[in-house]
Amino acid sequence: MTLALCLMARPSSAHEFWIAPTRYRPAHPDTVAVSVYAGTGFRGELKPYAPSRVVRFRLRTTRDLDLSRAARNGDLVMARFVVAEDGGALVSYESSFADIELPGPEFDAYLKLEGLDEVRAARGSSASAARERYARCAKTWIAGSDAKRVTAPAGMTYELTPLADPTTGAVTLRATFRGQPLSGALVRAWNRPLMRGARPFDGAARDSVPPVTEGRTDARGLVRLNLQHSGEWLVSSVHMAPSADRDEADWESYWASLTFARTEK
Repeated sequence: MTLALCLMARPSSAHEFWIAPTRYRPAHPDTVAVSVYAGTGFRGELKPYAPSRVVRFRLRTTRDLDLSRAARNGDLVMARFVVAEDGGALVSYESSFADIELPGPEFDAYLKLEGLDEVRAARGSSASAARERYARCAKTWIAGSDAKRVTAPAGMTYELTPLADPTTGAVTLRATFRGQPLSGALVRAWNRPLMRGARPFDGAARDSVPPVTEGRTDARGLVRLNLQHSGEWLVSSVHMAPSADRDEADWESYWASLTFARTEK
């Protein structure tokens, strides 16, 4: 098994961050390779591994494997693993913080775009620069028959967890922050076609597209998304709050994402 992770991109230039496997519905014993992209509108740049940024990197199949110590710095493949049975696989990755500083108008535009209304209200009309530290919390579901592998939380700081297999039917997800339901979070979904064999297209080569649908979580942290199309899906949300270390940053954010694929009915 060879493994790799990623560096993080600036939120101002590359908002979404996602894990892309080479196949979403492999036969067994196929080998699946996993890479990571950062970008906008489901168009992204392939990111290399940075071991110093890894908080967690795990693979959930018949057992839960810690992959965090097996990557090489600079690799462009996140992991390769053999699909030995048909239950499915969940890959989860969480990073440590990266720091940025944005001019006031650029930071305010970013807050508006991401639906961070409470932060905008707390910040007011300040034109001062904003210091932010941000972390990534990404998951991908490589489909199989054991839905519990994707419906059980992965234990990340911020995550989006479907209540049922997201590859069929309407999709309801729960947003949790530090294990507790998060209300009022904006959750958006992007869609792109797949190649034959449930293979995704190169994220750097395709056109950027707007979200297909979006919604805000209720008091229980739940949001229902009407995903009518087949293809590859990216569901993403960002949560921001005042920084716990004001010497380091004014604000801290966590970017949660989940990728999966839906095939034609």
